[in-house]
Amino acid sequence: MFTTNKFWERAFYLLTWFSQGASFLNPRAYAILHRMHHAYSDTKEDPHSPHFFRDVFQMMWATKKIFQDYVKMNKEPETRFKGNYPEWRTVDIMASSWVSRIGFGVGYTLFYVYFATSPWMFLLLPIHYLMGPIHGATVNWCGHKYGYSNFDNGDHSKNTTPIDFLMLGELFQNNHHKFPNSPNFAKRWFEVDPVYPVMKVLHWTRIIKIRKTA
Repeated sequence: MFTTNKFWERAFYLLTWFSQGASFLNPRAYAILHRMHHAYSDTKEDPHSPHFFRDVFQMMWATKKIFQDYVKMNKEPETRFKGNYPEWRTVDIMASSWVSRIGFGVGYTLFYVYFATSPWMFLLLPIHYLMGPIHGATVNWCGHKYGYSNFDNGDHSKNTTPIDFLMLGELFQNNHHKFPNSPNFAKRWFEVDPVYPVMKVLHWTRIIKIRKTA
């Protein structure tokens, strides 16, 4: 969807580690699985189609195993899924380590210890610990089961509103599968992709360069 220079690529890489924290997702492995998902959408080769699993937990466990194979370099992806993704092996090793994940978890917990104003707030901590997997489960399960379709993509991709707004546009799965390189996931007048204006600002300030799409 966009390109950027090496400085900003590294800056965003570190910010990704900081913001995802305990649930950091390796960008290389994520890119490979995302490309597989588009190439094999809702077929048996799709790494996370909800139509081949009894529940969302089975789907995410299977996805985790495939993801870890690419994180640990135990499996070689198809040639067409390689390249054109950011890599920073040193950060990947540190950010994917249990030291990092547990350290962020301890940091989240201490924040609640010091700033929570009611005991019930501690029930939110598991969401902080597992935000990445929870977000992925919501997008991949709901985005291919519930909602409406603007386009016939030959799969089960759906647009799930109004929940989509909470997922920052990623639940416009039907639109995204039709136009995978478009930076704006919204395609109809009532659809809003809240991340697209942010990308436009980054483009205008020349931090990124949005690619032209058909």
